[in-house]
Amino acid sequence: MRPAQAPAVGRAVRMRGPAAHAAQIPADCRRLAPARARCQAGVALSGAQRPSAGTGDRPGDQGVTVDGLTPAQLAAKLGLALGMALFLGLAFEGLYKQEPRISPGGIRTFPMLALLGALLYLLAPHTLLLYAVGLGALALWLYAHLRTEGEPPAGRPTLIVPATNLLAYVLGPIALTEPAWLLVSAAVVAVLLLEAREALHRAVRQLAREEVYTLGKFLILAGIILPLLPNTPVLPITPITPFEVWLALVAVSSLSYLSYLLQRYLPHRGTLVPSILGGAYSSTATTVALARQQKAAAAARPELTVGIVLATAVMYLRVDLVVALFNPAVAWILLPRVIVLSGVAGAIAFVQWRGRGPEALPPAGTLTAMNPLQLPAAVTFAVLFIVVALAASWVRSRFGNAGLYALGGIAGVSDINPFVLSLAQGSVAAMPAAGIAAAILIAAASNNIMNGLYALTFGGVRLCRRAALGLFATAAVGLVLAVLTVPR
Repeated sequence: MRPAQAPAVGRAVRMRGPAAHAAQIPADCRRLAPARARCQAGVALSGAQRPSAGTGDRPGDQGVTVDGLTPAQLAAKLGLALGMALFLGLAFEGLYKQEPRISPGGIRTFPMLALLGALLYLLAPHTLLLYAVGLGALALWLYAHLRTEGEPPAGRPTLIVPATNLLAYVLGPIALTEPAWLLVSAAVVAVLLLEAREALHRAVRQLAREEVYTLGKFLILAGIILPLLPNTPVLPITPITPFEVWLALVAVSSLSYLSYLLQRYLPHRGTLVPSILGGAYSSTATTVALARQQKAAAAARPELTVGIVLATAVMYLRVDLVVALFNPAVAWILLPRVIVLSGVAGAIAFVQWRGRGPEALPPAGTLTAMNPLQLPAAVTFAVLFIVVALAASWVRSRFGNAGLYALGGIAGVSDINPFVLSLAQGSVAAMPAAGIAAAILIAAASNNIMNGLYALTFGGVRLCRRAALGLFATAAVGLVLAVLTVPR
């Protein structure tokens, strides 16, 4: 009986001659050869088949191949590496050569190190043995130099000098194997860090220790919690997802945190600049704080009155910016209207400032910057956002657009951010963009009226009357614009 024939795929066939080597490769892999598929049948590639350094394993890989460079391309890459090393050396010499202690590196050393690294890489691009030996030798020399020279005059060792030398050494291989923008970016960032030494150290001395903790809380909100939340609706009554709720929180917190940092660390005098920055955080909180200062001064202070109105002017711009992050169509409808409202509030503030009395008063107290990144405040915002989103969806389904406009007036009594962002993110289905814009304008006008009442309550009628009238006038203009925006 004739023995069964072995399958053609995956079975080795004894052959002699040149075809013996090819027969060790399965037939499936031979059919995939035109697609440059790498077969894992245990067959070693010859030296001619081994890819050059920097090439990819997949079809269409765009890696830079050193072996495939023309002489002109190679010269251009080496020239760019030498230019960036020279640029780095200029910055280094201007900073460290002025000190009595000798620091290795500079305008001649860095180009030499970049050229050395490139040549050693070119001599053995596949194994990188020579380049690694050169890197080790440079590291040993830097270590010996630092041990010999001792500590710098400041009394503490620094890693900037050896790190800059090592960076100059790797500029050559980076130029040969990576895009030019990466090489230029590395050199520019290094130079900026060198030149900003005094400014960065001064900023660290001025920065309060709790600010690092505050920044950590913001990174937790934006970089840890946000990516972990699901982006699918969890309640059938609203399409809002947990991810969108927290994204709204991160957006508001980002603007508030930036305003807080500027308000605390930007040099300023008086209360006008803090009032403007406070409006980017919370116009209500700024109004209450300025009204209390007005009452404590026991005299009408024009800068405090103007600051209350300016905070509202900035509030309108902030609302449109936040809406633009989630719903550009609504933000575009709101843009000319918020410009008008901010202009009206700014004009009222200007008139009140020009009409101040000639009497000289002592400068008002500074407006204390409030840290907006508090965990209870974040939780409260998230809960309010969900409640407002559910309420908006239910009200419109039950009472139509008119009910939603009424809800906007109610939402303006407190923080309008949850109401504004829930509408911008689509908590109300099939609502026209003009209707959403009208509801937001009504909520902002309602908030202006409440801020005017807060000013009268916390500052007194006699001292805060002019500020409250300015807020009421701005709210009236906002209501007129809202009526004109309502879709017919």
